[in-house]
Amino acid sequence: MKNINLSVVIVFAVLFVLPYSDTKAQQLDSLTLDTLQPFTSLQEALKQPEKVVKLELRRNKLKEVPPEVFLFKNLQYLDLSKNSIKVLPPEIDSLQALQILILKKNDLVTLPKQIGHLKNLIVLDVSQNDLVTLPPQIGDLENLEVLELWDNDLGDFPEQMAYLFKLKELYLQSILIDEDEQQRIKGMLPKTNIHFSPSCKCKTQ
Repeated sequence: MKNINLSVVIVFAVLFVLPYSDTKAQQLDSLTLDTLQPFTSLQEALKQPEKVVKLELRRNKLKEVPPEVFLFKNLQYLDLSKNSIKVLPPEIDSLQALQILILKKNDLVTLPKQIGHLKNLIVLDVSQNDLVTLPPQIGDLENLEVLELWDNDLGDFPEQMAYLFKLKELYLQSILIDEDEQQRIKGMLPKTNIHFSPSCKCKTQ
């Protein structure tokens, strides 16, 4: 019986474990991701979802994130810029391999708290939107290196941003931020290169 049980275990490993390990994409470095040929058609990507590592759906007149995007479990680079997306759904946290997320030039007002679950995220670009607030969970992005927030309507920067220990670049241009708030942000992120516009004589909330 012991020999039979061992054989069953071996067969199970061959039939089920190995195929999953073969289809799991290796985490690529940023240079490789930048030069990798992307899928630019959702229809083409759906023909071989396990191979979709980089997906660019710019200027597709999208009003929402296509739910099919969340089928691409090996997705590491997602560009949905220059659409009309108003809501980033909480299902974004199903893309656990994601390293680069570009959502610039949309109509986002806020981000879901689930954004903090993207532990492999290195670059987050949500510039040129209508963001008025950031979720505290943004501080959970432990590997984030670049955060682009410029040209939004932000008036509040959560204290949890201080936990972005790996953040190298923070872009806050074209946002009305008074001198006191700029100094507070600098104090939270002393090792980050922060790009401000000149401080305003306004009082941020």
